[in-house]
Amino acid sequence: MTTAPPAEAPSRAPLLSSSPTSAPAPEAAPLPRVRTVPLVVAGLIGAALTAYVWSAHGAKPAVLLLLGIGLGVALFHSRFGFTFAWRQLVAVGNGTGLRAHALLLGTTATLFALVIGTGTGLFGSVPAPSAGPLGVGLLAGAFLFAVGMQLGGACASGTLFAVGSGQSAIVLTLGGFIAGSTLAAWQYGLWRDLPALDPVLFSDGLGWFGSWAVTLVLLALVFLVSRLVQARRNPPPVGAPPSARGALRRAVRGSWPLAAGALVLAVLGGAVLLVSGGAWGITSAFSLWGSKLVGALGGSPETWAFWQDPKNAPVYSGPVLADKNSLTDIGIMVGAAVASAAGGVWTLHRGIPWRTAVAAVLGGVLMGIGARLAGGCNIGAYLAGIASGSLHGWIWGAVALVGTWAGLRLRPLFRLGNPKPGDGVC
Repeated sequence: MTTAPPAEAPSRAPLLSSSPTSAPAPEAAPLPRVRTVPLVVAGLIGAALTAYVWSAHGAKPAVLLLLGIGLGVALFHSRFGFTFAWRQLVAVGNGTGLRAHALLLGTTATLFALVIGTGTGLFGSVPAPSAGPLGVGLLAGAFLFAVGMQLGGACASGTLFAVGSGQSAIVLTLGGFIAGSTLAAWQYGLWRDLPALDPVLFSDGLGWFGSWAVTLVLLALVFLVSRLVQARRNPPPVGAPPSARGALRRAVRGSWPLAAGALVLAVLGGAVLLVSGGAWGITSAFSLWGSKLVGALGGSPETWAFWQDPKNAPVYSGPVLADKNSLTDIGIMVGAAVASAAGGVWTLHRGIPWRTAVAAVLGGVLMGIGARLAGGCNIGAYLAGIASGSLHGWIWGAVALVGTWAGLRLRPLFRLGNPKPGDGVC
């Protein structure tokens, strides 16, 4: 059976996988030698981009690019993903990845409460929570996004770090993602007025301390329920990617435990909020990139209702390398290239089966449309929303689990495999 190259390879996390599995987790194989040429090239690209952005647009955009590079390193070294984690949970009941999400969400919520609650910001920024409306767009968008990530092989953050590490199939997913995001921006008038209720922030009624406390209690329940489900279903253990030996070498070359990845990602995500005033996001940049390409080919995206919206117009009229999400997105790809080359596993996959290619593009298109309908993706809606104490983040996550179930049933149509209870690892 042909499967897509693993965009989000499984990784061991003893602190997060203490629930029973059908067999002990396998030992990680040693890492191959450093890929020197890709490492040097990625390092030079990162340094040159940072120098250019600093000189052309100032220190704040350059710092955001550097934070994106750090996010890419952490995402790849910990193989921290959302697609694979939800697939494991729904298919065989292994909640290791979901418990890693809970740690990431709880730590990020703590940092967000400190930053937003105290009004602390750098470079003159004023931090604000991420809150979205509760309506048809959120429900439809989260569902489509989850189906798309199971077909495309990666979520929004996973797409970027997989592309950075040279996974050719996920380049097709990224292309579909950009196309879907641009299509949704072009047809903004069809979905902008879908029925919806106003955003709900826990902090509006409970204050930031109360919002933080409620969020942590809910995440603790998610953690406990995932352990109970895993104990009941006794799934296969999570596989282990190649890893360096020794703490120092593992920190530099990987692979990191999921818990370490969650903590580093939370700190870097908090820093993005501190520097820019807004939470870490990904997919709005794809709409910008696609629209800029349409403009370069002779179109007029500036006349679209999406880019005439007062919230979006300044983004389109400005340079791409001054856009917050574009900077962190580009940084993630560069950082993942550095991390994968340092770990000796940077590679270009060739000979992609046509069914895999179709699934990758289709999955990307669905994710692009879904992210725009829902006002965000697994990062901009799920992570940023829950960490901000916004009800829409919780709804996005719940609907995404339903969409994952649907996506798993579509994967066999493209000869993509799913974890099974009798597997050696999942």
